[in-house]
Amino acid sequence: MSKCEQCIIRQFNSLKALTTEELMRISACKTSKKVKRGEVIFEEGETLKGVYCVRDGVCKLTKLSANGKDQIVKLVVKGELLGQRSLVGSDSTNLSAVALNDMEVCFIPKDEIITDLQKSRDFSLDMLQHMAADLRESDNVIVNMAQKSVKQRMAEALLNLQERFGVDNEGMLNLLLSREDYANIVGTATESAIRILSEFKREGYIDTVGKHIKLTNIDALKRVE
Repeated sequence: MSKCEQCIIRQFNSLKALTTEELMRISACKTSKKVKRGEVIFEEGETLKGVYCVRDGVCKLTKLSANGKDQIVKLVVKGELLGQRSLVGSDSTNLSAVALNDMEVCFIPKDEIITDLQKSRDFSLDMLQHMAADLRESDNVIVNMAQKSVKQRMAEALLNLQERFGVDNEGMLNLLLSREDYANIVGTATESAIRILSEFKREGYIDTVGKHIKLTNIDALKRVE
């Protein structure tokens, strides 16, 4: 099991603000676990007893809407923390976290994080900055839902996925998502997402092989209205 003070992953989250001694203390009480694709890490309404540090893999944070559909609020990648907002606010979690591929996460108990928040000004400030960034991202999602068409949101989602996760040797998006996941990202029905992706393929904007998608005309996707 990797020690926190030696782990490169901490450079991508608020743990980088802690001293070696503080990281050694956290490392002594954390637990690591493997999470299979599709497995739930925590559910909306659950009371979290700590935070999760993502060592490998990608998960989706979802919010259950009034009509019973999941809205994907954010994709969380290697190096990010899960559950810190609920932990700091002492509320039950407002979102669910589900693995999109096989993951490895480290669980850090609540008491350890609270101790560091109280003792370390740099850690507290960094945690607040990450929360502010999450709120800014949520604001952008709300504006996009209100002002952009479903086709625009789908095109933007595809472009963002390529920019963030890259492509494989065949030019396919590295992150494999279901059509339902795409629908939940852009806030539409699965049938509509399938129809829009099929239209993009007919227009030559993308190519598909099974669930895999390749962006073949990025300029056209940027111009979708």
